[in-house]
Amino acid sequence: MTYIPNTDADREAMLRAIGIPSIQALLSTVPREVRLTRPLRLPAALSEPELRDLMAELAGQNLDFDHAVSFVGGGMYDHFVPSAIRHLASRSEFLTSYTPYQPEVSQGTLQAIYEYQSMICELTGMDVANASMYDGASATAEGMLLARAATGRSRVAVAGSVHPQYIETLRTYAHGPRLTIDLIPCPNGALDPARLHDAVSDQTACVLVQHPNFFGGLEAVADIERITHAHGALLVMAVDPMSLGLLKPPGDYGADLAVGEGQGLGNQVSFGGPTVGFFAARQELIRRMPGRIAGKTVDTQGRRGFVLTLQAREQHIRREKATSNICTSQQLNALMATIYLSMMGKVGLRKVGELCLQKSHYAADQISQLPGFSLRFSIPFFKEFVVRTPVPPGRIVHELAKQRLLAGIDLGWFPSLNVDDCLLVAVTERRTKPQIDRFVEALGALI
Repeated sequence: MTYIPNTDADREAMLRAIGIPSIQALLSTVPREVRLTRPLRLPAALSEPELRDLMAELAGQNLDFDHAVSFVGGGMYDHFVPSAIRHLASRSEFLTSYTPYQPEVSQGTLQAIYEYQSMICELTGMDVANASMYDGASATAEGMLLARAATGRSRVAVAGSVHPQYIETLRTYAHGPRLTIDLIPCPNGALDPARLHDAVSDQTACVLVQHPNFFGGLEAVADIERITHAHGALLVMAVDPMSLGLLKPPGDYGADLAVGEGQGLGNQVSFGGPTVGFFAARQELIRRMPGRIAGKTVDTQGRRGFVLTLQAREQHIRREKATSNICTSQQLNALMATIYLSMMGKVGLRKVGELCLQKSHYAADQISQLPGFSLRFSIPFFKEFVVRTPVPPGRIVHELAKQRLLAGIDLGWFPSLNVDDCLLVAVTERRTKPQIDRFVEALGALI
């Protein structure tokens, strides 16, 4: 329990206990140039109606996906979220649920987790999936740690076409166990199998590739799988679940682990989170998986029931035996993904993929016809593509925002990619032809 001092005497007593003469002395380590040297200029107190009006005015300044047409991607996408998802997920028994430690009172939540795992396995073509991860980046990093534990090796080959923020997360996770990340440049927008062949060795724990990758391009996964397994390494594939209605799933490629970001599966973008990462593996790797796994069983009377079967995190078992230190469950977000997949089914998910594919290629063709605009890479893509622009991409983002058009991602934000003159554009099933045409027209007007 945290103690909060309520009086001046309490604060003075605490300062004496730690040997500090004053609050000012306690804060002396804070650089003087960032300290506030004047009283806070707080406005007068507001009534509840006045406060609601003020908050509504401030919220109205946000150019979110409900008030703008979005062509922003890079891992978070403006996919359609059926209204039933919010209605069902906001039921109190789901909204307030956490880790179902007591199966006798948590059958509904446990069954939802079990159904989520089953759907992720069917979607990815893998044998087993866990309950949920924080997000796509942490799921990818946990895949790297699993590969290290399974192989005993200390090097990780990562395609340079993987999301830059995923790569930074990998580096953070690799610091403690002293893993070496071999980043393979992808100047053509996808991993060249020949470069991969030169980069892997008998010290490589895994090869990590994203498909579709950060640029939206499709990788030569069959060649990558062959090279990876020839060196005894594991293949970790980060995938966009929205593409799996059309593209071959990781399991069909022979991947050992399938990870990714599940935001598109019925979750709002919500200013970048919270989201849900998914993690699936081959059966023989099940006991090295992070997080939790819910299973189906029967009780003493032969009735079906659900329990947490494997809980290999440090809260549940001895720390030195734990596979990870993941703690918080993203079950509410995973529930939304479960409802979405249940509602869409195989036919619906395929239709979403077809719309993303067709609309993004239409947009790319139209933009390429503008003077000075061209596609940066010639590789096949799913719903996202990179455009070389004749004007600074940052200016495009800024100017089009005034027209309530979110133009995409200025790739100059990621200097390591060496595509400073490029814009990353995403087109989902929500974009209409008039919206795409308006976007193209706005780009043309900036030349």
